[in-house]
Amino acid sequence: MKPLIVVCDGMDKEEYNRLLGVSQFEVRGPKLSQEEITQLLPNAAGLIIRSATNITVETLEKAQKLKYVIRAGEGTDNIDLKACQTKGVKVSNTPGANNNSAAEHAVALLMTVLRHTAAADKSMKEGKWEKSKYTGVELLNKKVGVVGFGRIGQIFAKRIGGFEPEILFYDPFIEKTDLIYANKAESLEQIFSECEIISLHTPLTESTKGFVNSKLLNLMQPNSILINASRGGIVNEDDLYSLLSEGKIRGAGFDVFNSEPLEKESKLSSLSNLVLTPHLGASTEEAQIRVGAMAVQQMQEFFINNNLLNEVKA
Repeated sequence: MKPLIVVCDGMDKEEYNRLLGVSQFEVRGPKLSQEEITQLLPNAAGLIIRSATNITVETLEKAQKLKYVIRAGEGTDNIDLKACQTKGVKVSNTPGANNNSAAEHAVALLMTVLRHTAAADKSMKEGKWEKSKYTGVELLNKKVGVVGFGRIGQIFAKRIGGFEPEILFYDPFIEKTDLIYANKAESLEQIFSECEIISLHTPLTESTKGFVNSKLLNLMQPNSILINASRGGIVNEDDLYSLLSEGKIRGAGFDVFNSEPLEKESKLSSLSNLVLTPHLGASTEEAQIRVGAMAVQQMQEFFINNNLLNEVKA
């Protein structure tokens, strides 16, 4: 019997068709409702998911034939890795495929906050001409703090390098960089107290969950900006709301949230100095092609060649 491969959260059309063309597989997808996924789980041997599907203990109980889960992306915080390991279900991600897209989106959020482009666009479409209201600030000569200096953090630093800011980074696992315009900060406290712009690029782990809280946020300067296009959950959203609603910093741009989709009643939506986007970091045509290609290759390697690529363990 052919293994059933279920593509839960969408995939590039050409890559999905390539997966369909693998004669050794039975394939369902490319984007399914929760009800459809639930119906397919008991017979699924492989799952390809993005951020919308969670792999929990309950999921694994329903998917007794499941052998392999691929996270089409890098972050695996929506997968219970320990439960998968206990059940003997292998997990992989697609490292690097989304890196440039995520870094560029952080830049887009930053420029939107600096120059008020989203608010000005909305105002113009309401028939207004509020030129003086939307006076922005330049990135030139600003001190930018990058928290988490892995692949995405470094791409972000490279992309904004042409604006000629001063860049400080903090990462406990990286001591130095080849980027001549970036220097390592002594501490997180130095980043939050000295930098006018702070961009977060850390994974969500037990140690980073909620670590950006009032203690760090209250160190920020009144003219500073906070950007998060990494993972939801690393910022305490109640503390963020207090900071922004009281006007203690200039503004913020967020693409990721503690709970997604963001609740309609979320108090974050009421803030005029917070730019919100619905987890668009990996949503580029190029990233979806790269992610899809890697997922198809990994699925073939696992089930046909008995070769596990890019495994992620608990």
